[in-house]
Amino acid sequence: MSTVTTPLSIGVLGAGNIGRPVGRHWSAAGHRVTFGSRSPERLVEFVADSCPEARTAGLVETAETNDVLLLSFPYPAWEEVLESVGGSLAGKLILDATNPMGLSDDGHIISTLAPGLTQGRHASKLLPNAMVVRAFTHVMDELLWSRGTQQRHFWGMGYAGDDSEAKNAARGLILDAGFTPVDLGGLDDSAPLDPGGSLFPHMFTPADLRTAAGLVA
Repeated sequence: MSTVTTPLSIGVLGAGNIGRPVGRHWSAAGHRVTFGSRSPERLVEFVADSCPEARTAGLVETAETNDVLLLSFPYPAWEEVLESVGGSLAGKLILDATNPMGLSDDGHIISTLAPGLTQGRHASKLLPNAMVVRAFTHVMDELLWSRGTQQRHFWGMGYAGDDSEAKNAARGLILDAGFTPVDLGGLDDSAPLDPGGSLFPHMFTPADLRTAAGLVA
């Protein structure tokens, strides 16, 4: 099932282990997808073989020419990407799938951000004129394509944001990627999606996801 009535123009900034399968889902659903990379020539074979309706471009062109952007680059690249394309993201829907992941001294996965600060809120401060939604953060990347195709809408995908219109668009894009959206609330409520959170890095049915996130049924 696709929610597509009018195809969206979507740019994937960082076409790696998260960006490729998610962008591929969206292209298959009928959206206009551009895979953006510092080296777009490296993506030509992938696009030709896996989603020939999509295109490749550099990061700046991808940011400038699309209305929806998926941020799926490695977390340490935030500063570099902002310097390159930050000014082009104002007024756009930003799906932030980046994860500030580290390990504690005793080997537990943790967020590298300050205590109490979610990545969603952090991204919204870095991009104050964009509409930020956290999504595609807690599912292991190697499962994004297979579970979204072989078991469509069986698995839940948590998301969070402050803007209701942006969240509604994100909800449709989660459905188009083959998952069932589960609304966690605002960006300050999105800690379960972050490294060290109760959902990270796991897959759940929608009901189990709500329970794990502490949501009231």
